[in-house]
Amino acid sequence: MSKRLLSGMSRRNQPVARGSCSRRQFLRSLGWVALAGPGLVSCARLQPPQPRFPAYGRLNHACIGVGGMGWVDLQNFLKHPQAQIVALCDVDANHLARAAEAVPGARLYSDWRELLAKEGDLIDSVNVAVPDHTHFAVAWNAVLKGKHVYCQKPLCHDVAEVRALTNAAIKNRVVTQLGTQAASSVHERTAVAWLRSGRIGKVTRVYLCSNRPGAVENYRLAGPRPPKGEAPPKHLDWNLWIGTAPLRPYVPEIYHPVKWRAWQDFGTGWSGDIGCHLFDPVWKGLGLQPPRSVVAEVQPSWKDSPARRADTWPQANHITWTFPANEQVVGQELVVDWFDGEFYPPEHVRRLYSADLKEYPSESAMIIGTEGSLLIPHGYPPVLLPEERFKGVKAPALAPRNHYHHFVDACRGGEPTESHFAQVGPMTEAILLGTVAVRVPDQELKWDPPRMRVLNCAEANRYLRRSYREGWHWAGF
Repeated sequence: MSKRLLSGMSRRNQPVARGSCSRRQFLRSLGWVALAGPGLVSCARLQPPQPRFPAYGRLNHACIGVGGMGWVDLQNFLKHPQAQIVALCDVDANHLARAAEAVPGARLYSDWRELLAKEGDLIDSVNVAVPDHTHFAVAWNAVLKGKHVYCQKPLCHDVAEVRALTNAAIKNRVVTQLGTQAASSVHERTAVAWLRSGRIGKVTRVYLCSNRPGAVENYRLAGPRPPKGEAPPKHLDWNLWIGTAPLRPYVPEIYHPVKWRAWQDFGTGWSGDIGCHLFDPVWKGLGLQPPRSVVAEVQPSWKDSPARRADTWPQANHITWTFPANEQVVGQELVVDWFDGEFYPPEHVRRLYSADLKEYPSESAMIIGTEGSLLIPHGYPPVLLPEERFKGVKAPALAPRNHYHHFVDACRGGEPTESHFAQVGPMTEAILLGTVAVRVPDQELKWDPPRMRVLNCAEANRYLRRSYREGWHWAGF
């Protein structure tokens, strides 16, 4: 990584005012959400209402999923002095045993449905750290019970799930937070402030990329599905792990604990996973609204293999969204490109940062403006380009913030969270619409946001909402 990206990482700052919609606009949107069914008004700077059930004392919290990112979530909640973890849940007994050692006395569950039924009024909030295909089921049921919800990204597996969960969270006035931890960092909040202030002028194009070394080998399997399975280990409840997805045999080192992301039944592909991180400062900083269209280019080896297209996600994607313009954008529309795997942003874009293309950050957003450009490397300070032009520009004074603790504080009546569902819901819909386009590559999909339909491709509409496994349906959805 370039030394320029490493500089300034310990800079301490003070908060700046956050933009918001008018009270009238917010109340109008709430009314429409409650009455209009699938419709959702999108406003990237919308502030959520104060919680209906603030936990003014200690927050009684339940962790659902305690392996992988769930373990990271658990450690962060443990460090908040006013958060008390009272219940733990995981389908893997080994994960649950390790978490139980970290939280002595917590009540233990293997089935999240049992946890929500038995804990009742004993908990105020939950965090959801399970595979993508189970996000909606857990979060939806928790929200309907009035529980505050911290959910790992992406918010859900399907576009329809995102719309329903976002509406439910607003209607039930619960505190919510998406697990885009970097959104609370000084780095990304600085980038958002620069975009909102017009530091690089009006924006003409956006390029997102995630070419993390080792990602293809470790997370994006080529497929196809293994022909045979075997009995799952005794410590894993495979039926609960499958949940809403079609039942398939257990195969070691293929699905659980991490490689499920490669499979369409369980994950949302690389863009669905990392896209939430890279899109976030762009979405907020530019106040984006739902896209007008999206098209995807994928690697030929995946596109030409019926078996792979039916099971796995591609190992490389180039997705292009067209968004309606606003006062921060040049012209009538804004094009946003995503690149991963074998696809990279154009050379002229990468050379804006360095003539040596090897220095270009593997995970980043590049926003091109009329007065300059802004590079946002994931996890590092943003860079105004060309650097000599912006040499005297100082970053806003922002205080460090813990994403998890901000959620806890909001649940206890504090300021709104950085990544509440009213804001990240429309963003996640756009990202997952990109995964729909991946499944019907090379076709530009015309999107109708209020009706939540692709206007020109019946096949694409099939991928907006899955058919759940028998016995895993939810009343009202």
